[in-house]
Amino acid sequence: MTVYLPPIWALSLLTRQAGECNVVENMAKPIPLIIFLAALAVLAMVLALSIGSAQLSFTQTLSALVNPGESLHGNIVWQLRLPRASSAFVVGGLLAASGVLMQVLLRNPLADPYILGVSGGAAVFALLAIMLGAGAFFISAGAFFGAVLSMLLVFALAHGVGGWNTLRLLLTGVVIAAGWGAVISFMLAISINTRVHGMLFWMMGDLSHADIPLWGGAVLVFGLCIALMVGRSLNLLARGDKQAQSLGVNVGRLRILLYFLSSLLSATAVTVAGSIGFIGLLAPHLIRLCGVVDHRFLLLASVLFGGTLLVLADTLARTLIAPEQLPVGVVTALLGVPLYLFILNRGMAGGAER
Repeated sequence: MTVYLPPIWALSLLTRQAGECNVVENMAKPIPLIIFLAALAVLAMVLALSIGSAQLSFTQTLSALVNPGESLHGNIVWQLRLPRASSAFVVGGLLAASGVLMQVLLRNPLADPYILGVSGGAAVFALLAIMLGAGAFFISAGAFFGAVLSMLLVFALAHGVGGWNTLRLLLTGVVIAAGWGAVISFMLAISINTRVHGMLFWMMGDLSHADIPLWGGAVLVFGLCIALMVGRSLNLLARGDKQAQSLGVNVGRLRILLYFLSSLLSATAVTVAGSIGFIGLLAPHLIRLCGVVDHRFLLLASVLFGGTLLVLADTLARTLIAPEQLPVGVVTALLGVPLYLFILNRGMAGGAER
């Protein structure tokens, strides 16, 4: 009996077509999730525009958006609620995108700008600019400088004999964050009394004075585009340095890019809204639990989900004890701490089972 063996080129073509089918299938899976998250983000924005000291119906909110004019409803939506809600969405997206990049950089799903001290470093230099009476540009520049400096300290101090270690990086980040916290406490203690309240509120996350975040949105779009361009390399880097290098990724250059990009994103978020924790940790992690592993889709989904989470958290912050307002960072911490402990406990339980 003669056994027919297909030629090598046919096997190669079949293998390539199968691989392309798998890629298309894997790319198609997260698309419904992204559509759902986009719809959820729109609903969260409408809810944020409708709820407040003056309750607006869905019809009134849409009418105010379409025909702002000089009406009371138009002023409430366009002057008060839309700037705050849009800032919350942009800041949530910035923190979520920065969290994804840091988690790839450290290969640890529990890394985020807040835990690693990046937010603390940005806050210290932004507060210093506020204490000196500097303008918005110098506050932004100070926040970016502080974020980059914090990342430099973490990576420099964590680089031991065997190079960077994930556990060492995380522990160093926690120590650096504690150090920044001490510096912030000292700055608050010696600052002028009239500025202490505003600085404290800003330290806990404050969106009450937010404007339409044009430059914050521009930074988010820029960072997201750059990250999506290297999305394939992010997927390879997440598997390990050696495997990424063997497949043609310049690991050193990619790490530097991720380092500065995550610093830019987190510094921008801190500049717009102050120090807000857990969004950069929870949004990417919860998206991963939905089965999204491709970092191109993970970035998009995390930005949408992170923005939605912060919009909802800010809506709670300004309505929970109305007419008084809570700092939005307090709400994210109250929600984030138990979720973080649950994720940590779940990971430890999974490790014990294996």
